[in-house]
Amino acid sequence: MGLLNKIDFVRDEIKDIPDVDKKPSGGIGSFGSRVGYAISLGFKEKEIIFFGLLQWASIGIGYLLWVQMLDWIPEEVWKSSAESDEGSIADWILLAWSFVCVGVAAFPVGILTGCMGAAHFLHKQGRESTVAACLQLVLPQSWPLWSFHWIDGWITVNQILARLPKKNGRRNPVLSEALYYAWKLGVSGVLPSIVTGNNIIKSGKNSVIFVKDNFLEVAKLRAGYSALCWIVGIGAYIGAILLFKVVDFVPKGDEIYGHIYTFYFWAAVPILIAVAIIMLLLRPIYVLALCHLYSDHLNEKGEAVDLPDNPPKSISAIVAFGCLCVILAVVYLYRIELGVVEMLSVPYGQEY
Repeated sequence: MGLLNKIDFVRDEIKDIPDVDKKPSGGIGSFGSRVGYAISLGFKEKEIIFFGLLQWASIGIGYLLWVQMLDWIPEEVWKSSAESDEGSIADWILLAWSFVCVGVAAFPVGILTGCMGAAHFLHKQGRESTVAACLQLVLPQSWPLWSFHWIDGWITVNQILARLPKKNGRRNPVLSEALYYAWKLGVSGVLPSIVTGNNIIKSGKNSVIFVKDNFLEVAKLRAGYSALCWIVGIGAYIGAILLFKVVDFVPKGDEIYGHIYTFYFWAAVPILIAVAIIMLLLRPIYVLALCHLYSDHLNEKGEAVDLPDNPPKSISAIVAFGCLCVILAVVYLYRIELGVVEMLSVPYGQEY
């Protein structure tokens, strides 16, 4: 969270641009114009599709891991949450679990997205792009890639949850969406900057300069990507409704509170189909297009991308990721002994 406070200047810098909240027209067309380059590079460097598949698997595992805690919460606690406006210790435990699950998924997603960017830069320099070459270039940047994708993933998850229907409605949705859009626009150049050897703070500063210098192009590309993701997301939402109408997974009425886990578990079907479309088709195009724009931006400024032939090895982030996975495994396997299930059983409005 401290790192988030240090890098949120990218959002503040971008949101002050006049009319930044007015998404430019022609976004999908601009996004579509980038398809040719991405597809041609994908055919030449087939590891890009491999990276996309692994990203999809990472997100799927992270989601299914998150869902497990929902099964640990008793039915009476779910019922009390609907009847009470007060919080519960279960909220804090589920929040912490969610944050860690996002972090576990963020490590492979960050490394693999970085590898997509590395494939572009290696191709640009006429160097051989392989899975091993991309990993060799990206792994030394594990910490900034992981940190950035953890922060970005957490912001994205919170925004998705904020969009879901709520009992008391949503607070100031226009401002929320404007700030989210400013963040996403502001960090457009962070990934390519990290891949080219910069830390996360320096990459945030480079990203602000990149976006301001290429505002219309970047804004159109982001708007097109966002619009297509919205379409896929709406399709997933409709798919979930149809799935639960056709297959009677969850009882109706009050009995639904005992089947929250079942609902979210089977919702993984339309969600992961949507994620597959994004990770295998839309996101590679977006990432490669941003890297292409970033390369042109550096060329215009007379700055060369100097990719090291033998980058230094870095294992500290991998060790930290391994420790995080061990912590999750311990909580999952020993949830009763650690008292996690007991704490999750405290109804809303009551103290532990």
